[in-house]
Amino acid sequence: MSAAALPASVPAAASPVPPSHAVPGPQTPEAYQAELALQLEKLRELLGTYLKPEDIDRVADAFLFSADAHKGQFRISGAPYFSHPLAVAGILTGWHLDAQALCAALLHDVAEDTDITLATLNERFGKVTAELVDGVSKLDKIEFQSVKVAQAENFRKMLLAMARDVRVILIKLADRLHNMRTLETLRPDKRRRIARETLDIYAPIANRLGLNTLYRELQELGFKHLYPLRYRVLSKAVKAARGNRREVVGKILNNIKARLAEAKIEAEVMGREKHLYGIYRKMRGKSLSFSEVLDIYGFRVIVKDVPTCYLTLGVLHGLYKPVPGKFKDYIAIPKGNGYKSLHSTLIGPYGTPVEAQIRTTEMHHIAEAGVASHWLYKDSGSAFSELQQMTHNWLQSLLELQSASGDPAEFLEHVKIDLFPSEVFVFTPAGKILSLPRGATAVDFAYAVHTDIGNRCVACRINQELTPLRAELKSGDQVEIIVAAHANPNPAWLSYVKTARARSQIRYFLKTMQQGESARLGERLVQQAFADLNTSVDAVSEASWEKMLRECGAKTREEVMTDVGLGKRLAPVLVRRLLLFGDTQPGEARAAGPVSIRGSEGMAVELARCCRPIPGDPVIGLIKKGQGLIVHAFDCPHIAKSRSQEAGKWLDVEWAPESGRIFDTRIRVVAQNAPGVLAKIAGSIAEADSNILNVSMDEERDTCTTLYFTLQVADRVHLANIMRALRHIPEVVRISRARE
Repeated sequence: MSAAALPASVPAAASPVPPSHAVPGPQTPEAYQAELALQLEKLRELLGTYLKPEDIDRVADAFLFSADAHKGQFRISGAPYFSHPLAVAGILTGWHLDAQALCAALLHDVAEDTDITLATLNERFGKVTAELVDGVSKLDKIEFQSVKVAQAENFRKMLLAMARDVRVILIKLADRLHNMRTLETLRPDKRRRIARETLDIYAPIANRLGLNTLYRELQELGFKHLYPLRYRVLSKAVKAARGNRREVVGKILNNIKARLAEAKIEAEVMGREKHLYGIYRKMRGKSLSFSEVLDIYGFRVIVKDVPTCYLTLGVLHGLYKPVPGKFKDYIAIPKGNGYKSLHSTLIGPYGTPVEAQIRTTEMHHIAEAGVASHWLYKDSGSAFSELQQMTHNWLQSLLELQSASGDPAEFLEHVKIDLFPSEVFVFTPAGKILSLPRGATAVDFAYAVHTDIGNRCVACRINQELTPLRAELKSGDQVEIIVAAHANPNPAWLSYVKTARARSQIRYFLKTMQQGESARLGERLVQQAFADLNTSVDAVSEASWEKMLRECGAKTREEVMTDVGLGKRLAPVLVRRLLLFGDTQPGEARAAGPVSIRGSEGMAVELARCCRPIPGDPVIGLIKKGQGLIVHAFDCPHIAKSRSQEAGKWLDVEWAPESGRIFDTRIRVVAQNAPGVLAKIAGSIAEADSNILNVSMDEERDTCTTLYFTLQVADRVHLANIMRALRHIPEVVRISRARE
C-alpha cells in the first residue's frame, strides 16, 4: 500500500471496532469468546497491511492478555471493559503505530484497574511497553491534598513521560478520544468536568503536535458535552445556512477549478465547512451573532510543489480580490507544530468573505496527521525530520518548565500558557526567526533566546530604537537585547510576560535567590539567639541537629535556616529546642541585641515602602511569615498599633556601619509659583550628588505648589545636606520628609 493511498486522518472507520464500543453488551461466555475471536481476526487483518508477522503475534498476545485481565469488568454503558482498550488500539492503527505502542494501548488500563503489576508487564511484553503503560497510567495509589493537585500531578507525570517518548501522548490522546465518543453514559457534572479538561489540555496538545483531525474532533466533542444546548442550537443554524449558501459555495468552487484549469495548474480543490467550536469561539471572541459570521465555508487547494502554491495564490487573487492584512505565509514561516500552508481571505460573490488554503500534498499530510505522520508516511524523509525536530524542541521546553516549577499546579499553569499561542514572528539581530505568543514582550524574547540572556537583560532595541522591556512585539520586529553582567530578573516582569518559559524561569530565579538570602538572614537570627542565651552554636552536637531536622521534617540545616529567615520558625524557640536535645542548659538570658542590616540583603530583607527608612534612621524589624524581615522607621505611623498589640513579633534592628548601596526616599517641598523654580530645585539636588527618580505635585493653591520628589541618597546625612541646599533657594517655603 503506497503512502498516497493511506488515510491522512484518523476516522472512526480506521478502527477495527465501532467507535462507541468494540465488543457488544452482555453476552453468553461462548458468544463473547466468539466476538473476541472475530475482533482479533479483524485486528490481525488490519495490522497485516504494515506490520511484520512477528509483531502482529506480539500484538495478538497483548490482545488476549488484556481481554483475560479485564474479564468480568464492564463500562458504565454496560459494554465489556475490554471494548475500550481495543478501541484505543484501533485508533492507533489508523496512524500505523508500531507493535510496542499497540501493545501498550491494549494494556494501558491493566496496571491501573487489575491486580497485574508493571513488573509483570515488563517481564511479559518488554521494558519499553511497560514504560509506555506507566506513562499513561494515573497516580491513583498516592493521596493528594485535593482533586486539583492530583490532576496537576497526573498531567505532569504524563507530559514528562511524553518528553521521553512521544508515543505516550499518542496513546493518551486516543484514549481520551474514545472516552469522549462514549461520554453520554456519565453523570452531567462528570461529563462537564471531562469536557472542560479536554478543551483546556488534550485538544491543545493535539494541536501542538499537529494532529489536526484529532484536534477538531476533540474540540467538537468537548463543546458538545460542555455546552449541550449551545451545541444543538448552533448545529441547527449551520444546517439551515448550509442549504441557503449551497449555491454560493458551488459557484465559488466551479470558478476556482475553471480558473486553475485556464492557468494549466493541476490541483485538487475542495470546499470545507468551519467546525462548530470554531464558529462558537469566533462568535464569543468578537461578540457576533451567527448571521454575522460570514466565513463559515473555506476552500482548500492542494498542488504538487511549493512554486505552484505561489502561482495558485496569484491566480486566486486575480479571480477574487484579497482582503488587505488577511494573508499569512506559513510556508516561509511555519507554525510551531510544523504546519505549512498559504492562507488568504478573499471577497467572493455577493461580498462573501472566503478563506483559501493552498498547500502541497506533503504539507497536507503533515497538516492532518502531524507528528503521527512519522509512522504513517515513512517514505517522506526531510519534511518529517524537520517536524520531529520541532516536536523535540517543544518536549525539551517541557523538561525545562518542570525543572523550574517544583509545584505540579504551577507546572500545569505554565503548560496551559504554552498551549494557547496566537503567534507573532520576530527576528534576532542575526536574522533568525522566533515564534512567540501574541502580546509577548522583549523579556519573553530574551528568555526564548537563552535563560541567561533573560536573567541579565536590562534594556532592548526594537527595530534599532531603544524601547521599554514591557513593549509588546509585533510580527516582523527585529529585537536586540542589551544585557548587564550583574543584572537580575525583576519581580515586576511577572505582571507582563506571556510565555511559560519566561514566567517559570523568573519565578525559579526569584525563589532560589530568596531562599539563599533567607537562609543567610536565618543564620544571623539564630546566632543572635544563641548569643542572647550566653552560649554559641558550637555547643550543639550533630546528634541534636539531626533530632531537630527530623522534628522539623527538613532534609538540611539550610532548610531550617531558610524557614527562620522567612519567619516560618522563631529563632529563640529553635535554639532552646536544640539546647534541650543536647541536655545543654542555656546560660542566663540577657537583653537581646539588635540585628545588624545593610539594606542590600535583597529579597530576605525588605525596606517598608510606607516610611522608606535610610541609614541613620532609628529602625525596627518585623519577621513576616513567607516574606522575611520587613524594616520600618521607628516612628512610622503605620506600625504604631501593631507594635503595641503584637510586641513579640518585633525585633530591634540597627544599620551596619557600611551599607554599600543607595536608598530611595521621598521629600515634600512647598515652593512659590515662579518661573524656573522646578529647574532650580532639580539643579540643587543634582549638585548635592543625588538622582531624582520621580516628581509629582498637588494642585496649585494661591501662590504656592506642593512638590513631591523621590530621591536616591546614601544615608540620613546625605539627605540632610540636600534639604539644607534646597532651603537656600528663595522660592522654597517649606521642606520635609514625606511618608506614604
